Amino acid sequence: MRARTVTAATVAALALTALAVPATMPGAPSGASAAELPRCAEKNLTVRAEPSDDSAGVLKLSVRNDSARACLVDRVPTVTYGDLDGAALPLPTVPHAGRTLAAHTTVYAAVLSVSTEPKGGDEEARTVLSVNVAAVPDHDGRTFQALKLGAPAGVRVWEPVTTLWQTSADRAAQVLQEQTTGKGAIAA
Repeated sequence: MRARTVTAATVAALALTALAVPATMPGAPSGASAAELPRCAEKNLTVRAEPSDDSAGVLKLSVRNDSARACLVDRVPTVTYGDLDGAALPLPTVPHAGRTLAAHTTVYAAVLSVSTEPKGGDEEARTVLSVNVAAVPDHDGRTFQALKLGAPAGVRVWEPVTTLWQTSADRAAQVLQEQTTGKGAIAA
């Protein structure tokens, strides 16, 4: 990835700090604040990634809280690529913070692996054989092989971007398209 992307450790540190900031969160139990809700346990989350049906280079992500209680995930999925340093940057650019995930609820995001074409063309883009997605930065997350993501030759990566978690897959795709108009594979 390009050097301007932040390292995964930096993203994790910022997100963990933000998860501790008290704030009333949508979907939280009445009177609950982010500080009062626990982070979601990794074993209670189902993380999924699949290729988009209509946009090359776009992955559809989801995370489901399988527990019986609300908990916190980061409002931005942590998406890393193979052994490359860094993570996909959030669109719109916002600080990390906790997002309440109600019991048995699913949220969605979309990630674009090549958000702009490298100036040097394909030789500057990197190709990886796996993508890792985590809902909480200090979780191991789930690794998806490129072949399962519809990229048998590997996933091309250059300045990747991701949406925040959204209430539907359609909304995540819409936000990604709005935020990347004029950039990358889904430009109008």
